[in-house]
Amino acid sequence: MRNTTHTTRLLGAALLAGLALGAQAAGMKVTSSAFADGATMPKIHAGDAPGCGGQGVSPPVAWSDLPAGTRSVAVLMSDPDGGKGLGVSHWVAYNIPAARGQLRQGEGQAANAGFSVGKNVAGAIAYRGMCPPAGDLPHHYVLTVIATEAEPGSLPEGLTRDELLAALKGRALMGQSVVGLYGQ
Repeated sequence: MRNTTHTTRLLGAALLAGLALGAQAAGMKVTSSAFADGATMPKIHAGDAPGCGGQGVSPPVAWSDLPAGTRSVAVLMSDPDGGKGLGVSHWVAYNIPAARGQLRQGEGQAANAGFSVGKNVAGAIAYRGMCPPAGDLPHHYVLTVIATEAEPGSLPEGLTRDELLAALKGRALMGQSVVGLYGQ
């Protein structure tokens, strides 16, 4: 019952956020060639620790139709079902030139030339693959791109998700997400 209620609330919030974003500016698109919105994510993107079943490879993500004035983007992946309902941050990438248009599969493993990777839930500066507890209903992995007016390279290295969001206050122009599912 708790998972059904949580899922219903999550989907309702996502619908409202989508409607609000659509009202602001139709157009910004976020996709992943690895999975469709609302579909199961491939195992390759799951964690490579024992019991996770994957290889810990960051998923590809692409963005287009960004708002005017966008200079850089940030990419976040979180699991709102994880951490006993408190959420888990799997990926924080930022200082990415907007014109780049994508991050390819595997580019989020660690700090990379051309953009910054922040700290995941474990404090590592890397992508952390999905690893929901065995037997849980599939978790929702929200892959979000935030268009910002911040110049690429202007934010400090090694930020957590919360630190990045604080640094982007007043500089974020729009965000859009795609949601993947994964369970064991």
